[in-house]
Amino acid sequence: MTLEGARERWVRTGGVELCVAELGDPAQPTVMLVHGYPDSKEVWSEVAARLAGHFHVVLYDVRGHGRSSAPQPLRGGFTLEKLTDDFLAVADAVSPDRPVHLVGHDWGSVQAWEFTTVKRTEGRIASFTSMSGPSLDHFGHWIKKRVSRPTPRRVGQLLGQGAKSWYVYLLHTPVLPELAWRGPLGKQWPKILRRLEKVPGGDYPTPSLPTDAAHGAWLYRDNVRARLRRPRADAYAHAPVQLITPLGDVFLSEKLYDELELWAPQLTRRTLPAKHWVPRTRPDQLAAWITEFVTTTEGGRTTSAATGPYADRFGGQLVLVTGAGSGIGRATAFAFAEAGARVVAVDRDAESAARTAELSRLIGAPQAWAETVDVSDEQAMEKLAEKVAAEYGVVDVLVNNAGIGLSGSFLDTTSEDWRNVLDVNLWGVIHGCRLFGKQMAERGQGGHIVNTASAAAYLPSRTLPAYSTSKAAVLMLSECLRAELAGQGIGVTAICPGFINTNITSTARFTGVDAVEEKRRQKKSARLYGLRNYPPEKVAEAVLRAVVRNQAVVPVTAEARGGRLMSRFTPRALRAIARMEPPL
Repeated sequence: MTLEGARERWVRTGGVELCVAELGDPAQPTVMLVHGYPDSKEVWSEVAARLAGHFHVVLYDVRGHGRSSAPQPLRGGFTLEKLTDDFLAVADAVSPDRPVHLVGHDWGSVQAWEFTTVKRTEGRIASFTSMSGPSLDHFGHWIKKRVSRPTPRRVGQLLGQGAKSWYVYLLHTPVLPELAWRGPLGKQWPKILRRLEKVPGGDYPTPSLPTDAAHGAWLYRDNVRARLRRPRADAYAHAPVQLITPLGDVFLSEKLYDELELWAPQLTRRTLPAKHWVPRTRPDQLAAWITEFVTTTEGGRTTSAATGPYADRFGGQLVLVTGAGSGIGRATAFAFAEAGARVVAVDRDAESAARTAELSRLIGAPQAWAETVDVSDEQAMEKLAEKVAAEYGVVDVLVNNAGIGLSGSFLDTTSEDWRNVLDVNLWGVIHGCRLFGKQMAERGQGGHIVNTASAAAYLPSRTLPAYSTSKAAVLMLSECLRAELAGQGIGVTAICPGFINTNITSTARFTGVDAVEEKRRQKKSARLYGLRNYPPEKVAEAVLRAVVRNQAVVPVTAEARGGRLMSRFTPRALRAIARMEPPL
């Protein structure tokens, strides 16, 4: 793991020499990345490489880590005051005339909270992106509030964070941490990260790890107890703050950031379905969010245009929706756009796809594109996947929504009818999952696949044999993929709508009848669905919620939920209803 093409310099301050690396154009805004414990600046290499095309990127080894020298004596050499001196020295060396955009992870974030809340750094920090590291002052007030005014909920939060902080107690013990890091723990640490965090093999710097970790124990000893006992009352951020919270962080609770708006008035929140070491496991998403935040701050804005309820989760992510020209697909594209996602609207109708992309940009998507493809065409889908990866990036969320309707008895359904409905409803989903799912897996940063099935997937029907079969196959495919891809951080959801008021009813085919009768049945079914009047926007809401919660099967509408329960507990009743089902 190296910083290819980096320019190196040394900054002397407070009796130590700091190793500083720079990438990108110095004329661009400076983004400074501060690493955590027990890391070195190389932990940022993937993120730095992605930012270097837009910004002047600066990384430095914190004192006592990597190639930076350690203070002597170690005790008292790692206080937040001295770490602030180091930050100012580096900032003055690399960006003397402009404030820097600060990014911190773990203890890099703990330090950066100090930098962003003390008076002597005002005017030197343009923005601060924090991940997996709270302000010790804010943490101290958080603890005091729960101790002085306990409620069952607050006590539970306190105990939960106390359990997550087990390692902090160990690091305060004398000698033991140093012996552990210089012994078996230091040797096994890369394997531990690969197993627990899915950090790619060979991606952790090992040569200086035992020494770095031993030195870094003083970060805790010099600061934690003192600040938690006597937190500052004036620890207010004097720059816009972006908080990125990994939802699977085993060391820090989400609740630790409750009421953070009191301390950071210009706060943007993001959440990420990941564990602690996100600079290694989610570099694409971090780079996208940092780029957006720095760009908006430089432009005089501190928040994105996204207004949707899940803007903290999907802002900047790349979402591809098939069948996006109308109905559920268009509503889903709009919902992701409102959440600040970049949207690729795919439909076989070029004009409809273009309209969806245009409206997505107006709603809030920072970028939106239209692509025309027939999802049943394997070669066309392969070309689409290649184009999307090359021009827009690897998809974070894939919504396989394209589908067609077909009604009629089994004996009236021809082989061609079967091929048509299976090609779109099943093979279209297979193509999407195979091509885009493979890209997600190869990237190694997780993702989510949503497949639109139907309540018809588990409700037998004498009038929908082909359609129901195709959707049942989509449901089972989704369940199988969910099991296969879970270990790679990729979620899979099957959405099962009931009667939704979309235009699929007016375009559905009816077998075994002439054109006049088919038109009559289309109008009748459209009228029935219109009377139910369940809007596609509610299905779109369910899609976003399912991705956030990583749900497996999501029935949408009361009849879909009721049918799901009956299919599991009273299947004979469903079969009886299917036999009595009247034709349209």
